[in-house]
Amino acid sequence: MSEAPRKEANADPPGEARWPMAGAVLAAMILILLLPKGERVGPAWLVPAIAGLLLVAVIVGDPGRIDRRSRTVRVLSIGLVAVLVLNSLWATGQLIDALINGGPETDSAEDLLAAGTVVWVSNCLAFALLYWELDSGGAAARAHNVRDRVDFAFPQQINPDLAPGWRPRFVDYLYLGFTNATAFSPTDAMPMVPWAKIAMTLQSLISLAILGLVIARAVNVFS
Repeated sequence: MSEAPRKEANADPPGEARWPMAGAVLAAMILILLLPKGERVGPAWLVPAIAGLLLVAVIVGDPGRIDRRSRTVRVLSIGLVAVLVLNSLWATGQLIDALINGGPETDSAEDLLAAGTVVWVSNCLAFALLYWELDSGGAAARAHNVRDRVDFAFPQQINPDLAPGWRPRFVDYLYLGFTNATAFSPTDAMPMVPWAKIAMTLQSLISLAILGLVIARAVNVFS
């Protein structure tokens, strides 16, 4: 009689911890404050304040481990990620415009490299959160094995014998975001659906533009 409840509990393990995702959001908020004035959306506090309020709402709606399947929490979480992604895209566009047409930070190699690094890391964090939020319906859906198909195929999923019962956590999507931005191609997880392929392509193009233009301009300033 005691075996049945134990098996039933193991069939639906708890969701992943909230703190890695929350830590990434806080890091993204700090990076926004470090952006040059011309690459921010409104006052320096605006986007971090919006992201902070959405993060608090998400944590209140699903405290502890991420395992509550709630439409409200899902909408708030997607909204939070959307704010960070759109802000990163805006900062990228402003940086590229400054590199092409000239800007206050483009006259100093140190300032330019610092601004480029902040924008590049911001994009890595934003896209990692995007992949984490949208893959297979989100973290709560993955915790309950709601969907049979995956949007990203990790090696452990392709070959379950490598790690029986494994499911991706935020750190896996963080790794995906950073490797896609540096290698400009999949290195770990393979995109299986159109939105994932489009998002990875967009991130690679953004990373290529930032690294190429910033390094070229910095070399020109140094010389």
